[in-house]
Amino acid sequence: MEFRLLGTVCVDTLTGPLPLGPAKRRSLLAALLLRANTPVSMAWLTDCLWDDAPPMHARTVIQGHVSRLRALLMGADAEAYGVELATLGDAYVLRAPETLLDSQRFEELLMLAREQRSPADTVLMLKEALSLWQGPALTGTYASGPLQAAAHALEESRLATVEQLARSYAVLGEHHRAAAVLRAEAVAHPMRESLAAALMTALYRSGRQSEALDWFHRTRRLLADELGIDPGRELADAYAQILRGDPDPAGDRSPGDPGQAPAAGRASGTHGGATTAPALAEVAAPPRSPRLPAQPLPGTPPHPTDLLPRAPRGFHGRGAELTAISRAAAGEAPVCLVTGPAGVGKTALALHWARRSPAAFPDGRLYADLRGFSDTGEPTPLEVLREFLLALGVAPRRVPESVSGAAALFRSLTDRLSLLVVLDNVRDSAQVRQLLPGGADCVTLITSRHRLEGLIASDAAVPVPLDVLEPPDGTALLAGVLGEERVAAEPVAARRLAELCGGLPLALRVTAARLAGRPQWTLADMADELADERSRLTYLAVEDTGVSAALRLTVQQLPPDAVHHFTRLGHHPGSHFGPYTAAALAGSDPVVASAALERLAAAHLVTEAGPGRWILHDLVRLYARGLDPAAGPDALAGVLDHYIATALAAADTAEPGGEPCFVLPDGFRRPAAVRDFTDRAAAMDWLTAEREDLALAAAAARAAGLEDRAWRIILLQWPHVVWRPRDGWAPMLELALAAAAARSDPYAESRVRNLLGWVLSEEGRTAEAVALLEPSPGLARQAGDRLGEATALINLAIVQAEQGGLDVAMEGCGQALELARKEPDAHTEMLALQHLARMQLTAGRPQDALDSARAAFELGPEHEEAARRVLLTTVSGEAQLALGDEDEGIMLLDLAATEAERAGYDVGAVRALEALLRVAAAPEYVRRYEEAVRRLADGG
Repeated sequence: MEFRLLGTVCVDTLTGPLPLGPAKRRSLLAALLLRANTPVSMAWLTDCLWDDAPPMHARTVIQGHVSRLRALLMGADAEAYGVELATLGDAYVLRAPETLLDSQRFEELLMLAREQRSPADTVLMLKEALSLWQGPALTGTYASGPLQAAAHALEESRLATVEQLARSYAVLGEHHRAAAVLRAEAVAHPMRESLAAALMTALYRSGRQSEALDWFHRTRRLLADELGIDPGRELADAYAQILRGDPDPAGDRSPGDPGQAPAAGRASGTHGGATTAPALAEVAAPPRSPRLPAQPLPGTPPHPTDLLPRAPRGFHGRGAELTAISRAAAGEAPVCLVTGPAGVGKTALALHWARRSPAAFPDGRLYADLRGFSDTGEPTPLEVLREFLLALGVAPRRVPESVSGAAALFRSLTDRLSLLVVLDNVRDSAQVRQLLPGGADCVTLITSRHRLEGLIASDAAVPVPLDVLEPPDGTALLAGVLGEERVAAEPVAARRLAELCGGLPLALRVTAARLAGRPQWTLADMADELADERSRLTYLAVEDTGVSAALRLTVQQLPPDAVHHFTRLGHHPGSHFGPYTAAALAGSDPVVASAALERLAAAHLVTEAGPGRWILHDLVRLYARGLDPAAGPDALAGVLDHYIATALAAADTAEPGGEPCFVLPDGFRRPAAVRDFTDRAAAMDWLTAEREDLALAAAAARAAGLEDRAWRIILLQWPHVVWRPRDGWAPMLELALAAAAARSDPYAESRVRNLLGWVLSEEGRTAEAVALLEPSPGLARQAGDRLGEATALINLAIVQAEQGGLDVAMEGCGQALELARKEPDAHTEMLALQHLARMQLTAGRPQDALDSARAAFELGPEHEEAARRVLLTTVSGEAQLALGDEDEGIMLLDLAATEAERAGYDVGAVRALEALLRVAAAPEYVRRYEEAVRRLADGG
């Protein structure tokens, strides 16, 4: 458990951050953590959560938040970490070890840094301290006076640490590193003179004197324009010493020196005896260099231009993305690229960041909506450039009439400016290349639904991908529109709404707008309305704004082939897909489908969750399905047959010789290509990874009346079932049994009963297994399935033996053995011998058991059949023990356990080690047994 104040306020646990809920609760936690292990009065908590006029029920609200926080902490095993939220009269105290609080660890590392004698060690300590920061302190809390003051104090400490790190780099002679860390902060805090002075010094020492002087002039202009003051002593001294060419401007401080605090006031004219009078005169009135050509083009307007739209309302979360943009913007002539799907909040993020620090761009902020995904048409590059040039003070008659001429003039005018250019809703890279400014201190912020990889390659654009909101941020967005009290009154319904909207800010805002206009509706009412997938997208629209409208504008930009694949993906019954699955849905081949998926991913309509593994947002899936609803049956049939073909290939690779259902269903459509499995491990990995989607596909087949597909898709997973029989397979196999019975298919019903009965017996549900298995041999005979009858007799014998009927069980195994030999089928014959050996051993006939096991081995089991080899070796070892050959028995059991562990067959490892522990309780065997049991319980 860790408490974080240095960024978004949160509580990290082993299973992820706790769902703290609304901003008020997060603010309460921050207030308690700021005074950790100290009683915090109700009055101060009230000041932290509200402005001058708290509500009448403020105490009740605080008590409710405390109660919820306490429950969250207790649910995360807070007591084990020494964490307690206690009530002390009219106050609360959050007791926690200081090591769990990032702000305390930050201070501890600063203390350690000051104690280091080596500058290199100091650098390591300071870098580790700064790495604790994940964004602006106390992000996500209510902007009350006390919390803002605390956040400011923490930020001051961070900035002082950055300056100290730069001084330590300077002592090491690494002035380029000092300049790098200072530049990022100087851009974010342009009026902090100590940062500017330190950056100037670092640049000068790095041999970049012109940049150092330029930084002074831009800071001087900013101070004059924003505050009407001249540079202070520290900044002026650094400038004067650089002009004189001093070898050591500003002097070095020791790495342990925390630095001088910025002066509270401004020096009026004396800077100390170390500065000469000419230098003072030069500092007091430095020449003002023109930033634009004087004629024939006029200079910049008297005030910085600002074309940004209004700041977004109700912005929540996105601390990591805001930090990523700030870091990217600290580079030289940076291009920041915010990408994500329609409605995810790219424009809101860009404008929120752009509005946060107006002083960072003293020469202004430009904005253009390029309408790359709009029905209204895109502006031409010349139209955008003309607007930018006019905003920068260029007379209308001086604007060139060609795009290349206007772009060249724009680059020239911005060459020495500190300017922000926001280019919103960009369609492709070519649309923006001529709109990029020319200055090294200009920042370009681009938003797009496409990944714009060309811009990354040609202009080193830094991508900042934007994903959907997590449920806590989603509920916070709802609270920002509806009010915290309305959302806090229905926390479960609010979270459900956030989940139904898929964390998509556009969907959340539409939902909030509909609720705001219906005060009589509860959040639960709205959630019930959205729960119906058939009408959800209809409800997620108000006037001309909605999820469908936003997605339509994205889809209309796609080529026909990508649109075709997209519409078919909407009918996918599973949760994820790859090229083979997409091809089956669309009736194409994997190569074509792979290209379509790449195109869809570039447009943020699908998301790559891993190599060759893609997912669709729920609302995007509903939209895609609605584009071509009539294609549903054909797409479903294609993907079901794809799963059957692929599962057959996997089963054949994993267990060669087995044949659970070799007859393909009527009307089977073989896919254009079937995945090839190189070995057993690859086949088993596929079965494991696809288990959930195979279950969803079988359920969809059953619902569509395609029962012949449903039971096959489930039964073909038998190698995985055999490998982990206690892994909750019964519900899926029961669905397969219902599908087989619905088709009155005795072959299918017998096969499913065989596997389900065996699973039930492994789960200890012996009576249910017997009732299920008893009809199975007769059904197999009815279907003419001799091998199925043999398998049914074996599985029935297993449960009969467990109930004590060893004689009848061994007789059943003998019948199965005869059937297998008549077929002939070595695979089934080995299976009968394996279980017969186990029953003979239980009946006190160890020599017969050993003979049966040896006969099974002589049939030559395939190399890949590790499970059968382990079980046969185990029964052989137990038989040797019963015959009195303890050394041979222990050797065989150890061999079986080792092979099972190596193969990942935990059921076999447990059985072999259980037998070993009965005769040799060595600590090593105990450890291996406990680990195998743990793996089995944890699902492998």
